[in-house]
Amino acid sequence: MAIILHLETATTNCSVSISRDDEIIVLKENNAVSYSHSEQLHLYIKEALKEASLSLSDMDAVAISKGPGSYTGLRIGVSAAKGLCFSLDIPLISVPTLQSMAHQVDVEIGALIIPVLDARRMEVYSSVFDSDYKEVRETRAEVINENSFAEYIEENKVYVVGSGAEKCRGVVQHPNFIFDESVVPSAKDMVSIAIKKFGSKQFEDVAYFEPYYLKDFVLQQKKKKN
Repeated sequence: MAIILHLETATTNCSVSISRDDEIIVLKENNAVSYSHSEQLHLYIKEALKEASLSLSDMDAVAISKGPGSYTGLRIGVSAAKGLCFSLDIPLISVPTLQSMAHQVDVEIGALIIPVLDARRMEVYSSVFDSDYKEVRETRAEVINENSFAEYIEENKVYVVGSGAEKCRGVVQHPNFIFDESVVPSAKDMVSIAIKKFGSKQFEDVAYFEPYYLKDFVLQQKKKKN
């Protein structure tokens, strides 16, 4: 039996769950732009443990959503996860953010799922999964145009889900596209991936693990006043 703490901070959704094997015991989350992960994450961990009648010492591992996503959100989540793993001497498990998003969508056999996270301007972070949630195409940062994902739509229904779906809806046109912008990364959807990795001991090196930012973070400096 494995009890795992799951942390999801890749987007505006600050999400914490605790699972026992493949069953979610408790979920605490809030998807609000005004919420600060730095303020809420540790509070949600504390509340989740209390609601589950567990302590940190009961945890067998910590699973973290590794990105892509918000630089600040990922940094906060990964720092918290690594700190817990160091102090508790338990394994760290990383879960690809887009893969956990794909697990929110139940599709017919043969359909494809393309989770898309809104980036800057007309860019999204995307990956492609089949109906068994196996990755068909690797994660990319790409600019959306009328030919985006064209190679997948002739014979398949394609579910484009996530915060970038609305951006895609306005550009790519085909009857086989189904758009759903309501899908957000959540700690509840990390469980099935994390428990498989725990069973096969696919752990990260706590000392050296870094989030999957996908692109270098560029700090915009304020212009100096003359």
